[in-house]
Amino acid sequence: MIIENIMSPEQARMLSPLQFTYVGDAVHSLIVREYLLGKNLQVKKMHRMSVQAVCAVHQNQILEKIIPLLSEEETAIAKRGRNAHAHHGGPKGATVSEYAGATGLEALIGYLFLTGNTERLNQLSPHLLPED
Repeated sequence: MIIENIMSPEQARMLSPLQFTYVGDAVHSLIVREYLLGKNLQVKKMHRMSVQAVCAVHQNQILEKIIPLLSEEETAIAKRGRNAHAHHGGPKGATVSEYAGATGLEALIGYLFLTGNTERLNQLSPHLLPED
């Protein structure tokens, strides 16, 4: 049921980058949590690793690392997300620039998910995971 309502790229482009981010945040968290379940760790350790992997500072680092791997379209989506301004303050422990980069990464993840591009998400997933 989750992936039944896949949008065309044209339909998805009608959404705001912050809507992509809203979905991308949840998808990134799910990717990380699924990965950590396979590690056979205690829940407390999985939670700590998950929080670290989806924090703004780490997400910004991921975006900087994967930018060369992205297509023009993917780069444009990430930049739209990075340039979008949420109407709330950024998280503690992250600069405005890091928070913007994190928003760009989440926008890209959300866009790929909403357009049903799970193959591309799977290709990028190794970069989205916590470091052991």
